[in-house]
Order: sequence, then C-alpha cells, then structure tokens
Amino acid sequence: MELAPRKAGFDPARLDRITGHLNRNYIDPGKIAGCQVLVARHGHVAYFKSFGQMDRERQKPMRDDTIFRIYSMSKPITSVALMSLYEQGHFQLNDPVSRVIPEWKGQRVWVSGEGESMETREPEQPMTFRHVLSHTGGLTYGGTNHPVDRVYQAVGVRRGEGETLRTFVEKLAQVPLRYAPGERWMYSLSTDVCGYLVQAISGKRFDQYLQETIFDPLGMKDTSFSVAPENVERFAANYERAPDKTLRLIDDPASSTYLKQPAFFSGGGGLTGTTADYFRFCEMLRCGGELDGHRILGPRTIELMTKNHLAGGRDLTQMAIGAFSETAYEGVGFGLGFATTLSEVASGGLGAGDYYWGGAASTIFWVDPKEDISVIFMTQLMPSATFNFRGQLKSIVYSSIVD
Repeated sequence: MELAPRKAGFDPARLDRITGHLNRNYIDPGKIAGCQVLVARHGHVAYFKSFGQMDRERQKPMRDDTIFRIYSMSKPITSVALMSLYEQGHFQLNDPVSRVIPEWKGQRVWVSGEGESMETREPEQPMTFRHVLSHTGGLTYGGTNHPVDRVYQAVGVRRGEGETLRTFVEKLAQVPLRYAPGERWMYSLSTDVCGYLVQAISGKRFDQYLQETIFDPLGMKDTSFSVAPENVERFAANYERAPDKTLRLIDDPASSTYLKQPAFFSGGGGLTGTTADYFRFCEMLRCGGELDGHRILGPRTIELMTKNHLAGGRDLTQMAIGAFSETAYEGVGFGLGFATTLSEVASGGLGAGDYYWGGAASTIFWVDPKEDISVIFMTQLMPSATFNFRGQLKSIVYSSIVD
C-alpha cells in the first residue's frame, strides 16, 4: 500500500506520532497484543501500520491482511443493506416494522412491575424502520436485571447456536418494549432485527444479500460471517483484560466458533474482516455511496443516514438509557446506523459532522465528510470501553492536518 501523507494534507512527522503513542502506551507494556491503523484523506492513504502480534500464544506477528472479529462494526454494513431496499421503494422510514413482522403488531410498553404483576401500556406510535435503524424502538440487549430484560432471558432471546433470524424475531414478539418508540435511545438488538428485515424484504438469505449487494461490488473479499479454512492462518486471537490487567485469551483462532458458518447471521455483530476491506466500505461512504464505478447507495441517502435522527435534535446525554455503547454521549447524535458528532465543544474533540461506530473487541472507524477523512483502527481486546482509542487517535490525526 503506497503511502502519501503530504498528498493527503498531513504533516508526516506529526502523523507518525501514532506509532510512538501506540508502541509506548499499548504494545510495549502488553496492554494489547497487537493492532493496525489506517488513516486516509482525499482518497490517499496517509498512514497504514501493523503493530505487535495477532496471536500472542503462537508468537505470530500482526499481518497487514489479518482477519479481525469486527463485532458491532457489522451494524453500519447491515444498515446500508437495509437502506438499499429503502432506495428501491420497499418501505418508508416512518412505516411500522409490523408491516414485515406481523407478530409485532400488538407490542406494548413496560410501565412498572415484573413477572405476573408487570404493568404495560399501548405505545402512542408503533415501532418504525427509523426506530430500528437508530436504536430508538424500545428494544434492549436483554443482559441486565431489569424486569424487561428478565423477559428476554425467560423466552430465550439470543443470537447463538440453534437460533435463526426468524425464530429470533418471533421470540422478540413476546417481549415488552423497555420504553415507548422514539422517546429514548438504547443500544440494542435492533440491528439484528434490521438483518431479518433485509432477508424478509429481499427474499434472499441475509448473508447472501450482503455478499451480492455490498461485499462483491466493493471487493470486500475477506468479509464474512465465518473464516474459511484457507484463511485461518490470518485470523487473529481475541483477548480480554483480566482483573489483574493482564491479557487473557478468550477466543483461539484455531478452535473459534467463527470457523464454521452460523445458523444465525448477526447483522448486529457477526462479521469478520480485514482493515483493507473495511476501508473499501468507508471509502464508499466517503465518496457518497460509490466506489470504483460500483454504486451501493445514492449520495442523498448517505446524507440522510448520517444526520441526527434523535427526537428534537437532542444528543445522547438527553436520550440514552444505560451506559453500554460504542460511543461517548456528550455532543453526539445518532443517525441510521451511525453515531455522529454534533458539537466539537460539547464532545471535547475535533471532527464535527463525522460519523462512526466501533466493535466489542475495541475496533473503531470514522468517516469525516468535511475533512474528507476515513480512519480505521483494529485490535482484539474486550471489552471495548477499556481504552479510549478513538479520542486519542482523533487528537493525533486532526492535529496532523496542515493544509
């Protein structure tokens, strides 16, 4: 990959602060096994480097073509897939989702109590496509001790072995909404619902639709819900931070569940891929929906997706329930599959108008249409809130722009 920092409007020495920062603070002290960073502007790659190891146990250095679990960075891809069907006139954003999932017609909202004595009410408006695309529909991740989440657990809502997208939405029909659609924001299983909607509307299996509509046209040859046998050599190990702050292996690439195709294709978190592949996806977004002659979405659709869709133009500090997410809340809005920086002052960082997300293993990306930037950071460390890679990289990247 040819690097052209000056063409991209960067001071190369300032941009190379990324190298020292990551080595000094993360690689040398062993806080992460390895990582990869790509910074591009105006379509020129200004910085691309692989650090440390992709598999500490086998002493394998990080490769430029390492395959990572991208977890929730699957969400923007799924959202783009659903919006490609919007562009074909299959639905409007304010249409109720129950048009496609009839079992959801009688959804009710939790008011108080639990179990047999739980009190619910009818919502003022039904859950819409906009709501599931923006995590404002009343769904949760089902993982806490809240009375609604206990219903998720009781009916067995999950995304693993033995589940399919169809059985998943059938189970969700039995769960009350945590809040009335549109009233709040909560990070949730919504994007997995979007995956089902893609499948139901298109009539194609979800993974096949992604392959034909996004991965093949963009040349994302290594992005998939499973890692093929011939690619296992390139598959990174996944780690967690133990209580004593050491790294603990939690998914060995040689025996990972990702080595076989799942029954449940998780649009919310199931994909694996490379930095190069995700860069192709980011560049398509940056270029208004088209890359190398292949148009995935129209430019106005991308503009619509990256606007703030939270009620009344509010930010996440005013709308969010719960602290679990892939973003800070101050000065941040949410669109159709992406968070977006509304205010540099409120967020305390540069890049107003950018849009972004991250994944559970600390992977991040952002696209900034104003500065014409795409940035991708890949590592494999859970949980993603351990270190603020996004804030640190933003400080270095934006302060390196000199044109």
